Amino acid sequence: MSLEVNFSDLSNRPVETVRKLQQSADRALRVRRRGEDEDLVLTTASRAEQAAAVASTTATLFLALMEHDDRARTLVTDILPKAYPWVRFLPKDALREFVVELVDTLEAAASLDNPAPVAHLVAAWRSTAEAYADPELLAALRREGDDFGAVAEPPGVDS
Repeated sequence: MSLEVNFSDLSNRPVETVRKLQQSADRALRVRRRGEDEDLVLTTASRAEQAAAVASTTATLFLALMEHDDRARTLVTDILPKAYPWVRFLPKDALREFVVELVDTLEAAASLDNPAPVAHLVAAWRSTAEAYADPELLAALRREGDDFGAVAEPPGVDS
């Protein structure tokens, strides 16, 4: 996304802002919001529908491949480090568990047209890989002690 506008441009100069959107190569504008946690993205409805269709088709094809042939899961496990290099820190059984959860979550998320569960799952497994990558942290997590209950996820966790 190469073009950006301020939120005030959108409200004060909407025609000019829409013209910028139409001229952008990817038909999207980042709308910067001062003092807010997150910017907005302005795009055309047709572009948003195209992106959703591509994501849905990709997920459907991937899931069909995984269901069609058991060797596909092995292949995905072998090539996953290209997409997510951090999986190299996971033990083999945890990596297989991640693949199974990823496939299941992709299928469920596709049925809802909502990518958020997939992003959340990847972020959670990345955190697990970070723990395995740090021997001191891993030892501390494995140490016996009092359980103080669940810890809330920090705000703004990215995948």
